[in-house]
Amino acid sequence: MAILVTGGAGYIGSHMVWTLLDAGEQVVVLDRLSTGFRWAVAPEARFYLGDVADADVLKTIFIENDIEAIIHFAGSAVVPVSVADPLSYYDNNSGKTRALMSAAIDAGVRHFVFSSTAAVYGPQKTTDPVKEDASLNPENPYGQSKLMTEFMLRDAAAAYDFNYVALRYFNVAGADPKGRAGQSTAGATHLIKVACEAALGRRDSVSVYGIDYPTHDGTGVRDYIHVSDLAEAHLKALQHLRRGRGSLVANCGYGAGYSVLDVLNMVTRLHGHSFKIHMAPRRPGDSASVVADSTLAHRVLEWTPQYDSLETIVRSALDWELFLMDRNVDDLQGIHRVLAAAAF
Repeated sequence: MAILVTGGAGYIGSHMVWTLLDAGEQVVVLDRLSTGFRWAVAPEARFYLGDVADADVLKTIFIENDIEAIIHFAGSAVVPVSVADPLSYYDNNSGKTRALMSAAIDAGVRHFVFSSTAAVYGPQKTTDPVKEDASLNPENPYGQSKLMTEFMLRDAAAAYDFNYVALRYFNVAGADPKGRAGQSTAGATHLIKVACEAALGRRDSVSVYGIDYPTHDGTGVRDYIHVSDLAEAHLKALQHLRRGRGSLVANCGYGAGYSVLDVLNMVTRLHGHSFKIHMAPRRPGDSASVVADSTLAHRVLEWTPQYDSLETIVRSALDWELFLMDRNVDDLQGIHRVLAAAAF
């Protein structure tokens, strides 16, 4: 049987595809390529171009493949855009996921692993690690749209022969240690990606928003998780569902945070070159510290991270940026088209 990965041409989704293939799984990818890249999809995976809410595409996938489970990454994830255009986020993240769930249930797909977010919690008033039972108070449409999907999953699991794991993850960064995938989206806003690009001269500077937080150096502290560890957590979630252990909502993070300046200093140390840093005021809604309590994922999913150090995360991110600079993206697209054609 096969696993359908939606958004499998994107940053996290492409790592998920490789993790599944490494585990011996058959993989089907559905992606409309709005932010992902066809060349990012492993050639061993079967690829379908289309939207997750397209009933005809989904029908074709379910007819042509024996889909056992769906791992759902497809969606929009830029907070400021969600504030400026909230209805598009409720449509793409909530409405289209509902359509995907409906089609999956009709096709007899029982297992669903969902890409959720720590944004469902909203601003934190303490620096204590966030547990799953913390208050759910998203302050932007992005977080709200993800929380709405969690509610739909909960209700669907109560009504149908259907179960799910929703993983709420924190700050995803880094790249595949084998160099097969990484963050390739132009204009990405993730701090480690931005800092690596600045160190390599691909950005003019890095902005630090707030230097007066009650943290060890005054800048905001976040829990950074390596993308390959996150993909492994999704694999563990799939195995959990296969064993019939029931639906679950769990955090994915390391339980330790690093400040903005910690990250920038690490990038400088590993790359050996400094870059411009622009100090700016706090942004509304930003918390001093947001760190995950991932005890549940460790205990119930038996998830054990392998890359849980800032140095490892930053080094892999820098390696990927150097790879992108050395290999023109257009050349990469051509190479992967050939590989994909050969695979079929």
